[in-house]
Amino acid sequence: MYRPSIFITGASRGIGLAIARKFYEEDFEVAICSRNPENLDAAREEMPGLHTFVCDISDKTDVKICAAKVRDLFGSLDVLVNNGGTFLPGKLHEEPDEVFERLMATNLNSAYYFTKVLLPPMIARGRGTIFNICSVASIKAYANGGSYGVSKYALLGFSKNLREELKPHHIRVVSVLPGAVITDSWASSGLPEERFIPPEDIASLVWNAYSLSPRTVVEDIVVRPALGDI
Repeated sequence: MYRPSIFITGASRGIGLAIARKFYEEDFEVAICSRNPENLDAAREEMPGLHTFVCDISDKTDVKICAAKVRDLFGSLDVLVNNGGTFLPGKLHEEPDEVFERLMATNLNSAYYFTKVLLPPMIARGRGTIFNICSVASIKAYANGGSYGVSKYALLGFSKNLREELKPHHIRVVSVLPGAVITDSWASSGLPEERFIPPEDIASLVWNAYSLSPRTVVEDIVVRPALGDI
């Protein structure tokens, strides 16, 4: 019996892990990657049969090797989720060059290279869905957003261009723009958990968007905490 497949980058915790759990519960073949082997081990213990890959998504060579392994494992994916990313606050005129380079490599380049390797089998089959996990920082500038904001604006541009390119191939591209989600990035904020979006809510939105008829695509999902941005 055919089981659909999904690959999620940066998914050993937070939003990515919540998406992995949701699709695992829906009987998908699920693969994830992360830099942290211990987190991957914990995810496999929770979800027997989960496929895991150690990958530094800020490294182009590592990304291409990992993507090739996923392609060899599944052939054509049903769902690709470009979720991996990192957050470093700062100001463009103050931060060192290395911050810009790291954030662009992690938040933008990884999605670009994973997609380029994994897309050809999807095009050949003529179906599939790609989710790019952007941010409200993709559409709203923040005083302390620095290169993080630049990278997220760029990721949304990548996602929108990809959407146009893939229309003739019947591949849906969805941009997900969450506000503050209760993840490790906000652990030191001092704010109560109730002020944040649960990662499971993002996973539900991704699942619901995927579950629509192939004739329908939700191009952009903007979701914020009920009390507004933090």
